[in-house]
Amino acid sequence: MDVRSKKKIGLVLSGGGIKAAAFHIGVCLALKERGFKFAGGTKDLVRHVYPESDPLTIRLYAGSSAGSFISCILAAGYDAESLINAFQIGLGKKRFYQEDSVKTLKPITYRHIFASNGKSVLNYLPRGLWRQSWLAGGLEAFIKSGLKINGLFTASNIEKYIRKNVLVENDFSRLGVELYVVATQLNHSRKAIFGPFPESYKNNSTLYINYASISEAVAASVSLPPVFAPYEIKRPDGKGLYYYDGEIRETLSAHIASDHGCDLVISSYSVEPYHFTDEVGSLHRYGIPVILNQALYQVIQQKITKHIESDEKLKEIYLLVDQYFKDEGLPETSRKKLLSQLEQRIHVRPQTDYVYIHPRGQNSEMFFADHFSLNPKSLEKILRVGFKSGLYFLKHHGI
Repeated sequence: MDVRSKKKIGLVLSGGGIKAAAFHIGVCLALKERGFKFAGGTKDLVRHVYPESDPLTIRLYAGSSAGSFISCILAAGYDAESLINAFQIGLGKKRFYQEDSVKTLKPITYRHIFASNGKSVLNYLPRGLWRQSWLAGGLEAFIKSGLKINGLFTASNIEKYIRKNVLVENDFSRLGVELYVVATQLNHSRKAIFGPFPESYKNNSTLYINYASISEAVAASVSLPPVFAPYEIKRPDGKGLYYYDGEIRETLSAHIASDHGCDLVISSYSVEPYHFTDEVGSLHRYGIPVILNQALYQVIQQKITKHIESDEKLKEIYLLVDQYFKDEGLPETSRKKLLSQLEQRIHVRPQTDYVYIHPRGQNSEMFFADHFSLNPKSLEKILRVGFKSGLYFLKHHGI
């Protein structure tokens, strides 16, 4: 893969809690090791520091859930080392210069991530609940009627952290790079994409939204139930719509980068089911939480694999049609017309190359790591897995 010939490079980051964030930081360090640069900041800053002729420069970021948090910070102009300092992983501080001032990321604490949902869980329980039989109507009916709280925490402190400590510009259209944040509409089946669109619009499957601030969009994207309550964002007409985690409806939104002209899309995701090793043994010995985690990872990985395979098959069909017209000496105008129709109807991007970076199944320490822990030693281990995974898959593609 001749990456230096690529005209536009996009970075897509998926969700998975603090664990995913640390993994993405490691991947970013691997990209930097291979010569990639992370453009970000205001338009004037990007224009001055990252000229269009500069190769290996990432100019588009797309993220969902934890990936939206990291994408937002990179798009704001911070580098991977600043993220290391913010998560207090222990590998030192790194300052970056923006508009003649020195700025560092404020260290992230649990207080910046988890904001109380306001009321005690007991306040959501109806009167007389404890006098009802656990078996009346079944356990599911009991839970539905009794537990009305919509989330243990809210993402309001995450929104506040980004707005006050990260962003100089809180408007998608005022950044010097493209940033897209993915969420899911709560009261519909639509995916929601927040970004610098000229206007908001929708189709049967997707909302394209330009009126939310960056910090609001990220808060909506990270609101994973039942940990976080759905996040409300006001429309221009004043009506509020609720959104939650961007990974709910669709895992890995690499298409956003290709849809917006990227001919190299680098996607990082942290979910990988455990593969048996003699050192760890069988998961049946580790209890229900670990088994459920494995089951969830298998479902997510299957969705990602099907998505990747589908894209590869569509590209293969496109190239087969192209080669058939050339081999048979068929009219050039007909070839171009048919290929153009294929691009429009099945959304194939023949000039786009994809690099997918993820842990390997033997990375058991990654699998067993907590999703919401800020423990510096744990995060350092995850970061190293991300760094090694990044180098491994980049080398696999000849980068």
